Amino acid sequence: MIRDITLGQYYQTESVIHRLDPRTKLLGTLVYLISLFIFTKPWVFVTAAVFLLLVLVLSRVPLKFMLKGLRPIIFILLFTIIVNMFWIKGTVLVSWWKLSITVEGLKQAGSMGTRLILLILGSNLMTLTTTPTRLTNAMESLMRPLKLIKVPVHEIAMMMSIALRFIPILLEETDRIMKAQLARGADFESGNVFKKAKSLVPVLVPLFISAFRRANDLAMAMEARCYHGGKGRTQYKPLKYKARDFVAYFILVLYVAAVIVIGKFIT
Repeated sequence: MIRDITLGQYYQTESVIHRLDPRTKLLGTLVYLISLFIFTKPWVFVTAAVFLLLVLVLSRVPLKFMLKGLRPIIFILLFTIIVNMFWIKGTVLVSWWKLSITVEGLKQAGSMGTRLILLILGSNLMTLTTTPTRLTNAMESLMRPLKLIKVPVHEIAMMMSIALRFIPILLEETDRIMKAQLARGADFESGNVFKKAKSLVPVLVPLFISAFRRANDLAMAMEARCYHGGKGRTQYKPLKYKARDFVAYFILVLYVAAVIVIGKFIT
């Protein structure tokens, strides 16, 4: 399960999506995620799914690798679907005791489940095709106007980049600690929810200690290299828009127009 989390990982390959400017991918992902919440019609989700599938094909990231990232959220996904099925009032389809499944509940459950799946896949695709360094540069570039009101843009972008970098590291550390605990006779599967939560304590304690140690080593390394934030710093590879980025923006505009037209005029 730990190895199934793909958020924050980078999939190395050669594709047109990988070569896009990170600002293009960041803005495109933001627009795509917003489009999932504008309308709730089925054809809008179909359009979003087709668009995501086309981008996935162009990125050359294996579909199996992408779907693997959904495994850690299966519980959240099922919980969301079940709650919406029984919580929404309307035309009753099935009734048992005090619980009822309604037509409106099924529609809402399908809408929320589909939206959550596309949300996770869209976010994962951005991190899988963009290195943390370029993602940091993109965030800093897009937030540059906030410097006028004294917002520490570089520091915010750096913190987000470090957080993304630490996700796969901490996942590997968690997997290593769990295997070590299993070799010593630990049991993480049997028992009720409270027993399982209690069994994770031997994992969390060394994990927190390791995380704080890594953070301290990183801080000392940055101080040793005289790191003082973004003032006066330059980039080894400055971000520059190319023709393919403008083509990508044009395709993104077409996608947004299609979502609006389908959401407003197609039932």
